[in-house]
Amino acid sequence: MSACEQLSANAAAGVAPALRAVDCLASETTAAAFGRLFGGDGALVPALTILLTLYIAFFAVSLLTGRSRIGISALTPRMMTLGLVLTFATSWVAYQSVVWNLAIGAPDQIASVLTGAKGSATQIFADRIDMIFAAIAEVAQPGATNGESSGQGAGSSFTPGNLMWLGALLLLLGTVGVLVTARIALAVLLAVGPVFVVFALFGGTRGLTAGWLRGVVLTAVTPLFVVTGGGIVMELLIPIVAALRSAEGGVDGRAALALFMIAAVHVALMAMVLKVAGSVVSGWQVFGLAKADPAESNDAAVAAAASAGAAAAAPAQPLASSSASARRPALVAAPVMTADGAAAPASTSGHGRTSRTVVNQIAAPAGGAVLPPLSNRRARGIGSRFRSQPSNPVREMIR
Repeated sequence: MSACEQLSANAAAGVAPALRAVDCLASETTAAAFGRLFGGDGALVPALTILLTLYIAFFAVSLLTGRSRIGISALTPRMMTLGLVLTFATSWVAYQSVVWNLAIGAPDQIASVLTGAKGSATQIFADRIDMIFAAIAEVAQPGATNGESSGQGAGSSFTPGNLMWLGALLLLLGTVGVLVTARIALAVLLAVGPVFVVFALFGGTRGLTAGWLRGVVLTAVTPLFVVTGGGIVMELLIPIVAALRSAEGGVDGRAALALFMIAAVHVALMAMVLKVAGSVVSGWQVFGLAKADPAESNDAAVAAAASAGAAAAAPAQPLASSSASARRPALVAAPVMTADGAAAPASTSGHGRTSRTVVNQIAAPAGGAVLPPLSNRRARGIGSRFRSQPSNPVREMIR
């Protein structure tokens, strides 16, 4: 009989033996799954060979077409990606030492530091839960849950004994249920992990790798929050469980109600913890594997620019009701100097001499409307840039 079979046989003895059996079975299942996938006779070894060949072929095509080049900046990330994928997809020692130990051991060690426990914080937490349930079972011996101390009949649904058991059930679901569920889900994710590690080779499938890493982190940090938050709840439950037995030998109603209330609060706390952990993990970019879609970013920028333009154009709408003369900009022209040094009039004379009017200023229209800058004029030649401005005062040309 193996060690996992012995732990499984003793799993019904309490919470701590059940967690030890789950951990042992999870490790054994993950190792067996890794060997069946990418071991010596793994079923996906030919598929891995084909994917590696395609990866090298795509890089060669990009070099031939000029989309990539041979250099440190181009080769370093590709070689690192290829090396990491080959290491974690084909070596169980590397996968267990890095991925498994980080996912299982790191949260437990952080919880031990936070709670000040010597050893595994999860196992110590499970031992404390076993002690609390042993005390509740001792109080709930035959004759102690008849409800006489609370003044209610034995056939009532909300007797102190029933409230006590209902609170114990909620406490069991909020602690052991969450811990066991998180450990089993983590074991499943780690068992199929080598497949998602291979997906990191190609840009179109890296999102799957990022999602798998988010799931691993979420299920790994869940026991950390359960142990840390559950330690506070255990401190509140110890005096309440000690006061469950009344002086008459029955179940104290107030203590049973307090047990039920704290157990319900603990279940709500675990639901909140799962939601917060999911929100935290969803914002993780996963070392650049989960980048925002450029098309979505461009669409958001266009929408923001359109809304800003609509907001800027809204105050200018009342100006539409003004007269046409107020909306038309007044042109300020400067007379052109003739060959004899005199200023030519803006209009043409009757002696056959023509004059050219150059517009160099535009007066602001009435109503405070904003005109486009002068940089948008059509005349932007080299001569216009170095032409000197006339020294005569300008006058307004009325059209």
